[in-house]
Amino acid sequence: MTGYLVAILTFVSLAVLIGFALNVQWGQAGMINFGLAGFYGVGAYTAAILSKQGVDGFTATVAAIALTAAISAVVSLATIRLREDYLAITTLAFSESVRLVLMNETWLTGGTNGIRDIPRPLVGLIGGQYYEAFFLALCLALVAIVYAVLDRIIRSPFGRAMRAVREDDVVAATLGKNVLALRVKAFAIGGAVIGLAGALHAYYFSYIDPGEFAGFITVYAFMTVIVGGKGSNRGLLVGACTVMVLLEGTRFLKDFVPFLSAQQAASLRLALIGAGLILILIYRPDGLAREYRLSVQNPSRPDANS
Repeated sequence: MTGYLVAILTFVSLAVLIGFALNVQWGQAGMINFGLAGFYGVGAYTAAILSKQGVDGFTATVAAIALTAAISAVVSLATIRLREDYLAITTLAFSESVRLVLMNETWLTGGTNGIRDIPRPLVGLIGGQYYEAFFLALCLALVAIVYAVLDRIIRSPFGRAMRAVREDDVVAATLGKNVLALRVKAFAIGGAVIGLAGALHAYYFSYIDPGEFAGFITVYAFMTVIVGGKGSNRGLLVGACTVMVLLEGTRFLKDFVPFLSAQQAASLRLALIGAGLILILIYRPDGLAREYRLSVQNPSRPDANS
């Protein structure tokens, strides 16, 4: 049971990191990214390939972060001409292109067989017996660091400029903001976080293949952000746990209703997940927490200076 809980918390940590990335790109900057799975795959395969070549885990992770951020910045240049749903289609096409490359470039990615025996960082020092707990602690530490950095960004003038672009890019440009530069930076920041999550994914499973980077990753990320509250990293932490409870808790449905067949239990599980999400959206349409807003006192109020 302990091993199961450690694994679930590790999955939640990875989901939180992907949610952080989407929250920067979509929640803060207003750019819909349906290609999260593709960027996630870039980070995972970069770390895996370099690690298999003998590169240490830290350097391979930094390379995965840098490459994913760079590719994200290049993809975001499509925002010069594309907006909203068209940008979403472009990122979706990018994700599919990455999947096809991973499947067909066998000399580099192993094709559909994937990459096996990916070296785990510090496994020789920690030992196999305690490595799962160590890896969870590492993931939680990285989540805390990323949260602190992104919270700093959100509360900075740059974060307020991103939200201004999200609300109305024409007004933001009129006020002298470089809309394209803001979007490229926001997409690159999100890409860096996705690259980190992808590298951790590769190290944790020690095996990756193209099938792992499908559209369900994007769906889970959007579920996490919407439930937690669009633009709110604090709410996203709760949202990721809530979504994971819905997804994993319903797996034990067969234990409570043993008269159901496996197919019936699977269908009921999906229905309960959907119902849970609908109830959350009905009673908390803005998510479990609101995004950060700079509060400005009204000088006309009697208690303004109190």
